[in-house]
Amino acid sequence: MREFERAIERGDDVAVAGVVLEQLRGLVRGPDRDTAPRSGDAMRTVFRALEPFLTDSAGAVRPGQIRRASLAPVWLWLGRDGCPDAVRAFEAALADPKTTDIPGAVRGVQRAAAQAIAEATGAVPAGERPRALGRIGAPSVVEDMVSIGAVLNAREALDKLNLKLPGQVRQFSEAQIAAAMEALNLPSLQKPQVLPFALALVMQRLAAPWQIVRLGIAVAASDDEIRVAGTPYGITVTMAIHDLSRVAGDLRADIRRGQFKDTANQLKALHDGMRGLRTELDIRADSAWGRQLAAIRTEISAALQSEIDGVPGRVRRLLRQGPDKDVTAASRIDPADVDDTAALIDFVGMCRTYAGELAINEASLRAYNELQHSVEKATETLVESLRTPDARVRAYRHAQMQAAIRFCDVLFGPDYATLMSKAAEMARPAEPKAAEAKTAESKADSKTAAPGTPVRPSRAG
Repeated sequence: MREFERAIERGDDVAVAGVVLEQLRGLVRGPDRDTAPRSGDAMRTVFRALEPFLTDSAGAVRPGQIRRASLAPVWLWLGRDGCPDAVRAFEAALADPKTTDIPGAVRGVQRAAAQAIAEATGAVPAGERPRALGRIGAPSVVEDMVSIGAVLNAREALDKLNLKLPGQVRQFSEAQIAAAMEALNLPSLQKPQVLPFALALVMQRLAAPWQIVRLGIAVAASDDEIRVAGTPYGITVTMAIHDLSRVAGDLRADIRRGQFKDTANQLKALHDGMRGLRTELDIRADSAWGRQLAAIRTEISAALQSEIDGVPGRVRRLLRQGPDKDVTAASRIDPADVDDTAALIDFVGMCRTYAGELAINEASLRAYNELQHSVEKATETLVESLRTPDARVRAYRHAQMQAAIRFCDVLFGPDYATLMSKAAEMARPAEPKAAEAKTAESKADSKTAAPGTPVRPSRAG
């Protein structure tokens, strides 16, 4: 762990080192080590106040967030250059079983850390900080260090705000907005470095995070984006747009992996957020916020449409009925493929529900209608194909029929799927006609008879 912490401090392979270091910390936190002294206990205790604002993202973060990977380099700098005396005194107090006032010791080292960070960053212009403070870590670490100092310095005010906020706000109504504004009305929370973190606490309580923009609208007393952007609370719009961008990125990643368990929630969050921002705010198309929303919408549309267009072909491949002679003993329907295709059909249906705000109206409607038509026709044909007397072909058609019934359940509902299932159960192999059976028997006798021997006429003859 120390080696990787030093690597992060030097800025070498920050992403890889951060991932490996997090895994090592997970091992250290194992249940068999609960009673043993753990490396990094002091850092975790001091930085516990930052927990509501930490993110595992290594890329760009929205206002009110701190990268978790930045904590170790900042702690190393505090112990080496920032406030080494305070850090050593706190570590000694934490290791001493006789220490009774641990919260007081924590608050003391937090004040010392906030002061050291303010002194280190205050004398350097914002644009020159990555170069001047390069010994601390990567530019992202230097960026997060300013936020860490601001949160530690305003810990009491943020704790009070956290206690005043309700557990969850399902609808950010006027009464809830007024209560949040009253809780935020503290001079220490109105500082530019602290306000994003105070707003982040409010945003975490909202069932629909995009509704945080209503604070900006209330402060500006207008829905015009220029007036909202001119207030300190204009940052709420930036936070909401960044949150939508994160959800869109998660949706694209899940689609690439073929995971659709959380797709409904993601699509609903994107749909409601895009529509909410468009209706609550007067955002111009050529403004910075307008371009960001258009870019998110374009990315979502491209990701969804490429997946939607391939679903009808996948269904046709599974339900295609070629000649019976092409069915071999190795022919089979993969149940996992059927499950994935059913999930994709459900995905197309969800896209059709939320197509209005995601710019996929035409693609989703076309694909859904095509799916309904092809599954309905294939199901009717498969019922007839189950009457074949060939057991090998019948087994394969039965597997196709089960897949079709599964698709019918998603597309048309359980009642239609039950009806098709009963039709499949009633389909029996057709019995050969008596005349055809006798003709076949007479042909067999003629082939086995000796030359010159008269063939016994059949009864039909």
